[in-house]
Amino acid sequence: MRNEVISTISAALLTGTALLPLTLPQKASAAESPFSVKLDKMEIDGLNIAYREAGNPDNPTVLLLHGFPTSSHMFRELIPELAQDYHVIAPDYPGFGASDMPDAASYDYSFANAADIVTKLIDGKGVDDYSVYVMDYGAPVGYRMFAEQPERVTGFIIQNGNAYDEGLREFWDPIKAYWADASPENGDALRAFLTMDATVWQFTHGVGDVSKVSPDNYWHVQYLLDRPGNQEVQLEMFLDYGTNVDEYARWQSLFREHQPPALIVWGKNDHIFPADGAHPYLRDLDDVEFHLLDTGHFALEEYGEVIAAEMRDFLGRTTK
Repeated sequence: MRNEVISTISAALLTGTALLPLTLPQKASAAESPFSVKLDKMEIDGLNIAYREAGNPDNPTVLLLHGFPTSSHMFRELIPELAQDYHVIAPDYPGFGASDMPDAASYDYSFANAADIVTKLIDGKGVDDYSVYVMDYGAPVGYRMFAEQPERVTGFIIQNGNAYDEGLREFWDPIKAYWADASPENGDALRAFLTMDATVWQFTHGVGDVSKVSPDNYWHVQYLLDRPGNQEVQLEMFLDYGTNVDEYARWQSLFREHQPPALIVWGKNDHIFPADGAHPYLRDLDDVEFHLLDTGHFALEEYGEVIAAEMRDFLGRTTK
């Protein structure tokens, strides 16, 4: 199974990379430009949760929720594009980015807990309502938050984030096998997804111009994945992803009931979350701007300027 998983990735191995430990800069002063991005931490449930923040808190809030296997780092260029007019927050989930990573044997790594942590973060920042960018893992985190407090969400920006069975195709077969039987053998078969081969593949597969994908992504992500104990964290999250599928029908019902406006900016060449998962949103949501982009999973890398422009237009129309 491991060889089968690796064969689906088939990416070039990036070698000779120096991996440096992450450090947090000092807090920025209040006098800094709204374009300045602060990396800060908040203690939540005994954990230090890292987040990036920019813009005036008096402006409408845009919450950016990252995917696997990255962190708020994936939004490093988008945040300054939005910060002039919006208050922007991008957290790192427990076990990701610069947030604490408790041992998987003693902490419940789940999407429900990640959603609860992010809710407590924005509560601690005094945010009442928000627009939310959901991508990959960020979709179930954001949709769980929406299900608990739908009135707080003023709109969704959906980028390769799934909420429909149609979006889980053959790529997910080994992960589905793990859901059905959480044996050590089925778990070990998924460790190939945590290698540098897989990381490079996720960022480059389906991309038209690979030169637009910064290698900083690979170095950042692989450093985090290679930390002792992090593979067990990721296996817990792989396993728990199956609980999201059970919530799909509920989320879809809430979409129909509350009709949040949505901007879909989807990399159509994504093998992980293909465009099959983008189209079904049109069944349930009436106010949708729909864009399929000729790129892969991490669409911001190649189409960052396009997505930022679409977001500014969408947010200008939908925020208070």
